[in-house]
Amino acid sequence: MSSMSTDLRYRNKGNSALLDLVDIPPGRALDCGCGAGDNARLLRDAGWRVTGVTRDPAELAAAAAECESVELVDLADGLGFAADGFFDLVVLSHILEHLVEPAALLAEACRVLSPGGRILVALPNVAHYRERAAHLLGRFDYTETGVMDVTHLRFFTVRTARRLLEDSGLEILAAGASGGLPWWRSRQWISEPLVERADRWALRTRPNLFAWQSVFLAVPDSHRAWPSGAARAVPRAASRDEAREPAVPPIPAPGRSGGDTPAVPS
Repeated sequence: MSSMSTDLRYRNKGNSALLDLVDIPPGRALDCGCGAGDNARLLRDAGWRVTGVTRDPAELAAAAAECESVELVDLADGLGFAADGFFDLVVLSHILEHLVEPAALLAEACRVLSPGGRILVALPNVAHYRERAAHLLGRFDYTETGVMDVTHLRFFTVRTARRLLEDSGLEILAAGASGGLPWWRSRQWISEPLVERADRWALRTRPNLFAWQSVFLAVPDSHRAWPSGAARAVPRAASRDEAREPAVPPIPAPGRSGGDTPAVPS
């Protein structure tokens, strides 16, 4: 996982687009890469008992106000502090791209997940139109935060993010994407309902082009042979059509309320 600076640059409003996918009652949640506790705050308000994980002491101090407890751990070393099947929800919001081996953390998430539990994953989309335009101009410049965060070790598109989860033995119950069309200044002359409908259409038909993040609700695949102690699969919840591109809820596009890419990992 990345080294975080003491200025809490990853502070944000929380990834509500991801957390809104949760379809089980509150219980014990593990927020991996909890940052300053922004997702933990939203989870706590919804009734969850949250354990945060960070490798940064400054983030630990900030997240302690939102979490029941916070572990100072490098996620690259796994979740050795957590017992098998202890957590009902594992949150991996913009954290897997900071790891050399993201599949290893997904395996650990399955191990600590209780029967009937859920795993939430959010990943930035390097194929978003802004990044495509920069690449066409010959630019592959790292930034302090966002899709091209200087601490990102892995890069994913909407499609390869889904493939990572499936190849890691997860069954995707629900998926979504955040983003929208490049309205720029024309947004001020177009009605809000029309903008929202057009953004939903764009994300439904071309998520790999118009989404800056993809979000997933998943469980361990029932057909996967998991080692002893790993989480058991659960019956399918009300899932979306997995044969289609990720379905998309009405999530604001970059530049609208809620802002651009969360300056994450949250």
